[in-house]
Amino acid sequence: MVSRADIIAEARSWIGTPYAHQASVKGIGCDCLGLVRGVWRAVYGEEPEQPPPYSRDWAEAHGRETLAEAAGRHMIAVATDKIRPADVLLFAMKENSPAKHCAILTAPGRMLHSIEAHPVAEVSLWTGSESRQRLRFAFSFPFLAD
Repeated sequence: MVSRADIIAEARSWIGTPYAHQASVKGIGCDCLGLVRGVWRAVYGEEPEQPPPYSRDWAEAHGRETLAEAAGRHMIAVATDKIRPADVLLFAMKENSPAKHCAILTAPGRMLHSIEAHPVAEVSLWTGSESRQRLRFAFSFPFLAD
């Protein structure tokens, strides 16, 4: 059984990994999705599916909640007002656009993510009404022991 502490410890072990679009290799490079994929592999083993190649503007180009749909196939949906450490958060980068950024909640008010031009870092969760508008979905990893 995997615990929330296991998820958080693995996610924190990625801190400092450089940003690399579509990559998912600890210490070498990853993007936000690659971080979540890498944590999955470390705690569960093989990924349940491989994402197709994606461009930086894929969410805007398709206009669908592709990231949320994929997460929903393998994770447990959580109400955004009920998030807990180790949950995966999906954010929209613009108002009225699909969610295309993900992060892992590490503590109340703290998240770990990878964003273009920056290495993986643990930062304050975006706060205020803008964050509430941007936070579109949340998911828990499956089979978690508290």
